[in-house]
Amino acid sequence: VLPILPKQILWINMTTGVVLGITLAFEAKERGIMSRPPRKPDTPLLDGMMIGRIVIVGVLLLGGAFGLFEYTTSAGYTTEQARTVAVNVIVFGEIFFLFSCRSLLRPSWSSGFSTNPILFAGVVAMIGLQMLFTYAPAMNTLFSTAPISAPTWLYIFAVGVLVHIVMETEKWVRRRREARRTPAEIC
Repeated sequence: VLPILPKQILWINMTTGVVLGITLAFEAKERGIMSRPPRKPDTPLLDGMMIGRIVIVGVLLLGGAFGLFEYTTSAGYTTEQARTVAVNVIVFGEIFFLFSCRSLLRPSWSSGFSTNPILFAGVVAMIGLQMLFTYAPAMNTLFSTAPISAPTWLYIFAVGVLVHIVMETEKWVRRRREARRTPAEIC
């Protein structure tokens, strides 16, 4: 049994890419961006740090989605309910990760809550879309999903919070390493 169907993957990609991804374009410039040394011209766009972050988030989302799929099916949920949980884990994990993406090194809370109202509007819109995906009968029929109980959302949010904590910890470790580097190592 597939934990997520192709049409559900399409839903995730279309909604999060548009609704969440575009909101970062309206993010304010980071403080001190002009005091940073320039990147070397031969540095790849996806360097080791970015690839590492992609792998970490991917593993957390995959583990959370598939883990909760297995847990909910063994707890007596229908396959449709378990798939609904798995899709919501990925979407809400991406929402929590979005807040970490506001800055590559600074903590997410240092960006302030009023600096990008479009980001928060996008998050609210995404949550609304997920509620439709989860509870609207037409969406349930179209995407082979089923409504889930309120307590199940605690598991979904727990994975999202875990993603956020892990990524904020990774940034904290990176800041500590950067603070110990000498200017000659940076250039």
